Amino acid sequence: MTRTHATLPHNAQAADAHRRAPAVPDAVSVPGSARLRFGYGTNGFTNHRLDDALELIAELGYDGVALTLDHHHLDPFAPGLARRTAQIADRLRSLSLGVVVETGARYLLDHRRKHAPTLLDDDPSLRLEYLRRAVAVGADLGAQAVSFWAGSRPPTVDPGTAWSRLVTGCAVVVDAADRAGVRLGFEPEPGMLVETVEHWHALRGLLGGPECFGLTLDIGHCQCLEPDPVPQCVAAAAPYLVNVQIDDMRRGVHEHLEFGSGEIHFPPVLRALSDGGYRGLVAVELPRHSHAAPTVAAASLAFLRAADEQNPPHGPRSAHQSATGGENMTAPIENAWPKPDAGQHALDLRAAFAGLPCEPWLDEATDTVRERPEALAGLFAATARHCGRQQLAAAPGWTADEAARTILLSALQLPEETLITHVEEAYTYGDAAEKRAVLRALPLLPLGDRAVPLLHDAIRTNDPRLLAAAVGGPYARRLDAAMWRQAVLKCVFTGVPLDAVHALRERADTQLMDLLQEYALERRAAGRDVPADAVALLQGHGTKEGGA
Repeated sequence: MTRTHATLPHNAQAADAHRRAPAVPDAVSVPGSARLRFGYGTNGFTNHRLDDALELIAELGYDGVALTLDHHHLDPFAPGLARRTAQIADRLRSLSLGVVVETGARYLLDHRRKHAPTLLDDDPSLRLEYLRRAVAVGADLGAQAVSFWAGSRPPTVDPGTAWSRLVTGCAVVVDAADRAGVRLGFEPEPGMLVETVEHWHALRGLLGGPECFGLTLDIGHCQCLEPDPVPQCVAAAAPYLVNVQIDDMRRGVHEHLEFGSGEIHFPPVLRALSDGGYRGLVAVELPRHSHAAPTVAAASLAFLRAADEQNPPHGPRSAHQSATGGENMTAPIENAWPKPDAGQHALDLRAAFAGLPCEPWLDEATDTVRERPEALAGLFAATARHCGRQQLAAAPGWTADEAARTILLSALQLPEETLITHVEEAYTYGDAAEKRAVLRALPLLPLGDRAVPLLHDAIRTNDPRLLAAAVGGPYARRLDAAMWRQAVLKCVFTGVPLDAVHALRERADTQLMDLLQEYALERRAAGRDVPADAVALLQGHGTKEGGA
């Protein structure tokens, strides 16, 4: 069917700015490049019992399942939901399947109307109850996300009322998700009130940017109606993704097609997902193919693996490279600043420990790491206990544990390709203080661009200390322009002072000013203040803040 166009109300238009909001802290992002994890939707197995469908999906080699709560697949309104959910959780674990909870069941709530009621109807109470139960199921299953959508605007409801109802309903779901510790993935759907990623940004702004409110992106929908080419659409959406559906589609026609039957060229799309840091499920969405589910599922996985294999298994490229297939002309140039002399900087920090009680321990630990790099992990974790967390009088801006850990990292006399392994492990398995120490040490280590994925991870977290550490040193120059702008926006959103951003005035460009201006407009439209340092930055570049 051909698509219709949803209209934003005036206040949503003011709030609506593509890529303007800071990134959603991403629970399924990890540093580095890796092959994608593919799943299959149970809405494409409606002629199978759920247990049989899960078994087939696992046997075919999928990594997970997008589980639609439906009449015959873990019906959320049937008796014994908690018991049945526990059984499915055990089954998923035994099959080593990840899971996303989907809520697009047909005729579950009203046997006469396919998706009614939605959050836009006069009485959305049954839809809200469905979504609350889906959140509870998601929590019990340990789901990656719970996905839902807006619904189509009823003809008798004007756009302004529809948006008001949607925001009110979403706020209820957000509250339930926050209480349950569940991440939400809101899906733009062709023909519905929220049908584009642009509309999703507007909705998230009207909700106040809740951390649990992420984006479900259907790759086919990008081809159907998004203005940008699909790889660029994916790259722009990457910081917000918590759930991805995949299928083929044609421009202007909302019909989920088997792979190869539509117009999408998939290798650059998959590369954009990988380079964007997305490590959640990429679940096949073919709800009209249940009549041939085993065959279609097998062919889909073979197609996706072949497409993914066309992408070289080297380190991550920038989102710009993924989207264009070319070189990233805005990426930091190697040797654009002097290479760090890690040893000299470490000696400077070492002098700050002269006469402190932990000095002998630090010297011994440094020698041990130099001789036995594998000892780093244990000593790194023990550093705060031996050295404390107090500020170092002789090294302003450094705490004792941060400085000591930097010294230990600098003691690793290893080739770059081996050194990065130890650095990544120290970051990945460390607590927040250990992660921050790794980030602060990066400018002092001879790693080239190899540790940039660690900056990406820190920028996506919800810890302002990690964000400040990621953007606060000269290693942040290695962030490409798009990610650096995103990090600056997140600083504004989370309250990290902009004077903590290394080389802010030097790198600030017109595109950043445009994004900040749009952010200011959104804040003003919502009756909120704009942070003073953001106003100062805008005014310093001759921009009239917030349209005031």
